[in-house]
Amino acid sequence: MLAANSFTNPWLLNTASKSLWCPSSLVANPFPLPLASKSCFSQSPVGRFGVKCTATKPPKSPAEEDWKVKREVLLQKRVRSVEVKEALRLQTENSFLILDVRPEAEFKEAHAPGAINIQIYRLIKEWTPWDIARRAAFLFFGIVSGTEENPEFIEIVESRLDKDAKIIVACSSGGTMRPSQNLPQGQQSRSLIAAYLLVLNGYKNVYHLDGGLYNWFKEGLPSISEE
Repeated sequence: MLAANSFTNPWLLNTASKSLWCPSSLVANPFPLPLASKSCFSQSPVGRFGVKCTATKPPKSPAEEDWKVKREVLLQKRVRSVEVKEALRLQTENSFLILDVRPEAEFKEAHAPGAINIQIYRLIKEWTPWDIARRAAFLFFGIVSGTEENPEFIEIVESRLDKDAKIIVACSSGGTMRPSQNLPQGQQSRSLIAAYLLVLNGYKNVYHLDGGLYNWFKEGLPSISEE
C-alpha cells in the first residue's frame, strides 16, 4: 500500500466518511482513485483546493451477496454444471438455450450459435459521485471501460424467457461450485452470479456452463461472430 506522503493524486476517498474528495476543477479529467485516510488527505496539497462530494455507495444488491451464500442457494436449487460438449448436446437435442451473460462486445466477437446475450455487467452509465469514483478506481488499474452490475438484467430476462425455460448460463471463465484444496468454496463467476439471480426469481431449469466459453472455443465447438 502506498505511504501517505506518496499520494499526489487529486482523487482521494475518505474511507471513514465514505465521501469522495476531488479538486474544484472536477471531472473534466478524472484520475485514479487510491484509498486514503482523512489524515492523509489533510497532508496533501490537493486538500487546500479540494471540495467535498458525496459519494455514497448504493444499497447492496442480491448480486453482491457473499459468494458462500450464493453457492449454498445454487446447491439447494440443484443448479447443475455441464461440460461444453454436454451443453452443445442439450442445446441441439433438448431445446436448451444458452444465455451468454458476457459484455455485448465480447458476445459480438464470438458466441455459440443460437445463444442470446443479456449482459449481467455493463459499462458504467451514470455520472453520480459514486460512479465517478468507480470510474477513477478502474482507471487506477489501467481499465478505461469500467463496468457495473446491470440493474435491468432480470427484467430483460423475464421479458424474453418464461420461468420454465431450459437455460444454460455462460460467461468467459465459468467458475465452479466444486470445492478444492485451494478454493474450498469453489470460484465465483459472472455466470454463477447470473444463475443465482435466475433461481432467486423463480427460474426452475437453470444449468451452468462449466469451464465457460473459454473451454467452448478451446474445444473447437461451433461459434459465430457478428463483426
